[in-house]
Amino acid sequence: MKLYTYDAAPNAQRLALFMKLKGIELDTRQVDLGTAEQLGEEYRAINPYCSVPALVLDDGTVLSEVIAQCHYLESLYPDKPLLGSNALEQALVSEWDHRIFVGATMAVADMLRNRSKAFENRALPGPVDIPQVAELVERGRLRLHGFWPGLEAHLSDRNYMVGDSLTFADIDLYCLCGFIAWVKERIPEDCPGIQAWFERVSEELKG
Repeated sequence: MKLYTYDAAPNAQRLALFMKLKGIELDTRQVDLGTAEQLGEEYRAINPYCSVPALVLDDGTVLSEVIAQCHYLESLYPDKPLLGSNALEQALVSEWDHRIFVGATMAVADMLRNRSKAFENRALPGPVDIPQVAELVERGRLRLHGFWPGLEAHLSDRNYMVGDSLTFADIDLYCLCGFIAWVKERIPEDCPGIQAWFERVSEELKG
């Protein structure tokens, strides 16, 4: 297998933490998003979706979405399960992964990509140029702010997002908490449950 990635990108960080916790090491090549290498013909031939990370399997199959990459790697490296230890946990991890990504991560991406000159005509990742829509910046902010109360209620009496140990849902939320700094946001002060969770998980991920 070969992994194409860009360490600074939020999606790449999600997969990197998943691999770190499982002790997985792969042949890896960096794709420089800063110079738009992902849009060049060489990388398009590998991943026509022009996104990172991309995992190329030994048979040539390309997995271009982080959740698919994690499911595949989990099947190969089942020790220390990060997608849930039973059917219910697996369902809850998937539910929270989706809720975090759609409800918050995409909101932050809208805030970032629709106001920065660096993303002019690149409001969405991928092979198609998409113009910026200024109104989506404020909508993204409202979506993000609306996400926190439900998460605070969920974490008010839990150490982890799902079950009694760290899962990919925690990784996704941790990466979101780093991503919000890109748009000058932070965990709200009136969310002590999220703040305590973040401190606890940060220490565990650094270990």
